[in-house]
Amino acid sequence: MKYKSIEAVPYLTIPSCSRKKGVKYVCRTEIMDIKGEEHFVLEIYRNKKSSMKIPVARVVMTQKEYGTYFPEQELWSGKQFTGNTWDDEGILGKIEPMYRSRGGVEKNFVLLTQEDRDRIEKYCQGVYVWRKENWWEFISEKQRKIKDQENRGRWRRRSERRQRALDERAKATPELPEQRILQYAEDSLFHHKHYLYYKKHGSRAKIACSACGNVADKRWKAGISYESQLESLIEEPRHGYYGKCPICGADVIFFAAGKAKTMETQKKYVFLGQRYKEAGIIIRYIDVQKEWQLETLVDDTGMVMQGAYERMDGLEIARAYFEPGKKVQIDYHKHSYCSGKDFWDDCNLSGNANIIIREAAVMPETWDAMKESFLKYSALEEFRKAAGDVQVIDYLEHYVQTPQIEMLVKMHMIQIVKRLVRYNYGIVVDVESNRMDQFLGIRKERIKMLMNELGDTTLLDILQKEKRWGKLWTEEQIRKLTELESGERRLDIGQALKYMTMQKLLNRIEKYAGCKFGSGCSRVVHQLYQTAMTYLDYLNMREELGYDLHNSVYQYPRDLEAAHNKMVLERNREQISKRQQETEEKYPLIRKYYRKLRKRYYYEDNTYAIRPARSAGEIVKEGQLLHHCVGGNYYLEKHNKGVSYILMLRFRDKPEEPYITIEVDAENNKILQWYGSYDKKPDEDNMKRWINRYEQWLKGDRVEEKIRILATA
Repeated sequence: MKYKSIEAVPYLTIPSCSRKKGVKYVCRTEIMDIKGEEHFVLEIYRNKKSSMKIPVARVVMTQKEYGTYFPEQELWSGKQFTGNTWDDEGILGKIEPMYRSRGGVEKNFVLLTQEDRDRIEKYCQGVYVWRKENWWEFISEKQRKIKDQENRGRWRRRSERRQRALDERAKATPELPEQRILQYAEDSLFHHKHYLYYKKHGSRAKIACSACGNVADKRWKAGISYESQLESLIEEPRHGYYGKCPICGADVIFFAAGKAKTMETQKKYVFLGQRYKEAGIIIRYIDVQKEWQLETLVDDTGMVMQGAYERMDGLEIARAYFEPGKKVQIDYHKHSYCSGKDFWDDCNLSGNANIIIREAAVMPETWDAMKESFLKYSALEEFRKAAGDVQVIDYLEHYVQTPQIEMLVKMHMIQIVKRLVRYNYGIVVDVESNRMDQFLGIRKERIKMLMNELGDTTLLDILQKEKRWGKLWTEEQIRKLTELESGERRLDIGQALKYMTMQKLLNRIEKYAGCKFGSGCSRVVHQLYQTAMTYLDYLNMREELGYDLHNSVYQYPRDLEAAHNKMVLERNREQISKRQQETEEKYPLIRKYYRKLRKRYYYEDNTYAIRPARSAGEIVKEGQLLHHCVGGNYYLEKHNKGVSYILMLRFRDKPEEPYITIEVDAENNKILQWYGSYDKKPDEDNMKRWINRYEQWLKGDRVEEKIRILATA
């Protein structure tokens, strides 16, 4: 739009004798030629004697664009005349806020003469409006059509640019070596897997080999006749066993013909890198599928094997283009169900149907292409050797963004690189730094320790805490912390370290757990972790309740479980008491039938004792102390109605200390679920065996089973 030329056009003005009484704004129109192009002009004036010369706004339209000029502010606006939605009131709303609730356009805005209305309808010819008496709707609808035309044109131009770029990339893309890919897949992915289908009949077997496709009738067991002794024997075909095809000599897997109902297929994926233009590289993601099929015919004698074959096909799914200084572009192979043709597109599918690029094998030709590209220092080959299959596109994309990945790979910090390639940049402290200690946020002297552990992310988290909190821990302390926080387990030890040293914290965890670090036993590790969680939870509750944790009596209780339970009860005393009272009244049958259920479910051995819950209140208390959901109405209702029962498994020498809660089906005595504190399963392997034996005891001969359990406990 020619803004300066439009601003230079004199205003239309309105005569004083034409002012409308009781109207806020008067509008005047004109169709004029500006710089050789026809323009529609609508000017809005305040209905005041002092405002007849300069309009409040000048609305200008051509057949291709529109705009509104505000002389007082000397500003242009691209808003539509009445807006698109109720919230967007457009130009009229900017002039007269909330005009819709103050009588609408017909009351606040009027045209000066009938000629003005005729000009509007003439210029907006072909525009459809519901109510033709609303002259402003002609202008708004005309503007909407112009906007739609502009958007369609913009979308068309963008699509044309994208298609041209797509065609240029396809033209510069090297030819796909299909036979080489299939040969690589056969050698390295499928390992020349062949099937020898067989069907035995007496001492003979009819065989069909998928490698050579031949069918034969061979003897696998020596006969008693003279002629049979002259025949060569084959090894006995047994389903799933390996052998050799007696026809072509290929290594095969025996497959019973009766089990070969349908075609068997296996799918593998592979990456291939090729040089692209001068210094670029194209990474191609290919799906390779191998099929094995037994050909059969059914006649009067039954199923007859006619032959066997195997076939392998490859399909390129996606290709990523890497060029210096350019954003990575990934093109996807799609299929149009309308035209029935395949095509390439520069964007992925949407929703659950999107194309996923997974970790896969990498063809060796990729490394030669990489050496000639700007990504030759990416250390991708070293990472693949250490990590196995890799998502090449993600790796290179992250390398372009974070070149420090090369150094991390060469320092053997493979676990950290894996996390970065999976978009987990939360483990990085300073992404701009080239020094590994600053990049990872750890002490410089800890780099070697992290390298020896291949960049273990649990160790990295502990080393970052050490640096962040300004501590200096020994390697032994760090190893113990790593043992506690292995896998997905994490402990919030920062609060405890305000009142004690790291060594004191670790010593107390060992003492309360009754076992030592470094044993390598999963049961011991779990016990240490559970004890640490309980102790840290105890300290946090003490602090929340206002206790002075510098006092060693509060800091170091004699009985941790009892002290922890006391804190839980103290913190939630009022809530627990109210909840227990409510449940006792609502579910009275739990207490009433306790004695009867105890005779049925009570059992003990040298280590453990198990019994039903005494009351609804005890179940609520159990849920509060172990931090799980057993105290909810769902389980209480089932126990009260006799659908299932809540049992409490505890150490025999600590009968009142919660350990594991069990739900058992009332009808068939099947254990439905069991959990310890925080919905975890403490000492899982051992307790699972014990609970399984208890379940068998419930279902079987109690006396004999009890003797067996005691003997094996």
